[in-house]
Amino acid sequence: MDSVWTKTAQLPSFEPLKGNLKTDVLIIGGGLAGVLCAYRLAQAGVDYTLVEADTLCSGITKNTTAKITSQHGLIYDTLIRQFGTEKTRLYLEANQNALQQYRDLCRNMDCDFTEQDAIVYALDDQQKIDKELEALRNLGFDATFEKELPLPFLVAGAVRFPRQAQFHPLKFAAGIAKGLHIYEHTKVRQLMPGKAITNGGTIAAKKIIIATHFPMLNKHGGYFIKLYQHRSYVLALKNAPSFDGMYVDENEKGLSFRHYQDLLLLGGGSHRSGKDGGNWRELEQFTKQYYPKAEIVARWATQDCMSLDHVPYIGRYAKTTPDLFVATGFNKWGMTSSMVAADILTDLVQDKQNPYASVFDPSRSILHPQLFLNAAETTLNLLTPTVPRCPHMGCALKYNKAEHTWDCPCHGSRFSEDGTLIDNPATDDKRM
Repeated sequence: MDSVWTKTAQLPSFEPLKGNLKTDVLIIGGGLAGVLCAYRLAQAGVDYTLVEADTLCSGITKNTTAKITSQHGLIYDTLIRQFGTEKTRLYLEANQNALQQYRDLCRNMDCDFTEQDAIVYALDDQQKIDKELEALRNLGFDATFEKELPLPFLVAGAVRFPRQAQFHPLKFAAGIAKGLHIYEHTKVRQLMPGKAITNGGTIAAKKIIIATHFPMLNKHGGYFIKLYQHRSYVLALKNAPSFDGMYVDENEKGLSFRHYQDLLLLGGGSHRSGKDGGNWRELEQFTKQYYPKAEIVARWATQDCMSLDHVPYIGRYAKTTPDLFVATGFNKWGMTSSMVAADILTDLVQDKQNPYASVFDPSRSILHPQLFLNAAETTLNLLTPTVPRCPHMGCALKYNKAEHTWDCPCHGSRFSEDGTLIDNPATDDKRM
């Protein structure tokens, strides 16, 4: 179940840590967010070290659909109602700036970067589209209404963002990782103020950035209640129709479409981790109905941390941890969010002001309906008297028949059939 990215890229390798060291900034996590933080800190002349428990981009990054866009579903009408026009404008600006930084970095890099319009469509409710367009007009953004799309079904309407982009995420990561101060196969076993104990030695650091997808510390920040994980699936199709643009349904259980070379990447089958969903079966049925001549040449799945209010948590880990920072809750839009995180955190660890930091502040209000849904899900699974249990917080695991894994409905940890850890926030193998 390798993605097309892992089949077509070679990442540089790095030695594991052997011994103790000191650094000004320690980055924990070698996905795209962590690598971009390392790259930006290196450019700024800051002393840093990145440690990765496995190999670079071996987690969520290798399974993305790699759309670089500030169009994150029909989000802007919602954000204006939640946060007001000014903060929403800053959110849009932060992501558009991230897009431009990718343009600049990819200009002289072989990473299959191409500009594409991004389109989010609604199947049966044009009012949602109209409201989003009005919100974008209020923000001064040049989005357009679309009715006819090159998809094999009718839509009620769509919002088009011009000049967004797509690329090969692992080729990009390989391009920026060369020469960075990185240790692979270096797992943080214990984290204390100003110190991380790993399987290869102790690292003393003035500042620490946790970029491990789902944050590893439960003691601070309340991320175990502020986040849940959402699983989605991808098929790579050969001999499917070719068209320009990147498309996604406004419904989180809908479909997404983009091309990579001669392949159509069809995404969907989504569900909360640990719950039932359409998975690849749904995508296979769609392919059989609408693209009967297509051949499935690859399939993979990914997992996304979802925040309470559609905005990532980027900044100080908690109010009580002045030297500990986090980047998480990217809500399925990890490419631009990773760059936004690198921009904000590079400033914050240098005690500099950042114009976007207040928008993504992890200590903002948690009073949103999703909080109570997360709490209910956790309580239900903690009280479920079955085994096996997740070592993260003791929730009952559910068997994922499609992927032959044990998944946690509370926080999204995943384990192989023999109990080996696949995805965090758990840090140990499952309990039987």
